[in-house]
Amino acid sequence: MREIVLDTETTGLDPLAGHRVVELGCVELINMVATGKTFHAYFNPEMIMPAGAQDVHGLSDAFLADKPRFGERADEFLEFVGDAQLVIHNAQFDLGFLNAELARVGKAKLANAYIDTVSMARKKFPGQRASLDSLCERFGIDNSSRTKHGALLDSELLAEVYLELSGGRQRDLGLAPELAVRIMAGAALAGGVTIRPARPHAATAEELAAHVAFLARLSDPLWLKG
Repeated sequence: MREIVLDTETTGLDPLAGHRVVELGCVELINMVATGKTFHAYFNPEMIMPAGAQDVHGLSDAFLADKPRFGERADEFLEFVGDAQLVIHNAQFDLGFLNAELARVGKAKLANAYIDTVSMARKKFPGQRASLDSLCERFGIDNSSRTKHGALLDSELLAEVYLELSGGRQRDLGLAPELAVRIMAGAALAGGVTIRPARPHAATAEELAAHVAFLARLSDPLWLKG
C-alpha cells in the first residue's frame, strides 16, 4: 500500500480569504515504511507574509521572493502523489489550501482517499491533546529540531506518529530483523527462510526415575478416569 504523508505551511488560516501555500512537504510510505522518497517545495505566495504566520514557520518575504509559484510545480506534486492514500494532520486545513491552489491553476481537486491523524489520535486518546508536538511527546519521538513549523520536517515526524497510532512498531511481533523485513515486504516464509527444526531431547535415566516417582505420588489422576 502506497501512502503519502503531507503537510503545508501557509500565509494564514483561510484559503477563501486569499491566503496561500508557501511550503509543501511529502513523505512516501510503502506498507507503512518510509522509502526515503520525498517531495518538498517552497512557493512565492504573491502576497506580503503576515507577521503572525512568519512567527509560526519563519518564512519571510525575502526568502520566498525567488521561489516558484505553486502552479510551476503543481504537475510535479500531482505526479508524486498519484493515487496514493494521503495521511494528514488536520486534513481539512491542508486539503482546503491545496485544492484552492490547484483551482487557481485550472487543476482538479485532489480526489485521493485520506486519513486524518488528528481524528485517529482523538479516537485512540479521547480527551487528550492531539497536536503533533503532544503526540511526539506521548510516543517518545524526538522533535527537538522543530523550533519552527516546517512542512517536510513535520511530515517526517507525522509519519512516525502515524506508525505509532497504527500500532506499527509492534507489527513484527519481536521477530528477528531479517525475518521481520521479509514479512513486511510480503515475502512468504517458504521463500528461502530456513526454519530450524526442534532440537531432539532424550531423557536421562535420572529424569525418567524422577518422573515415575512423581506419578506415583498422584492420587486419582484424570487420565485414568473413564
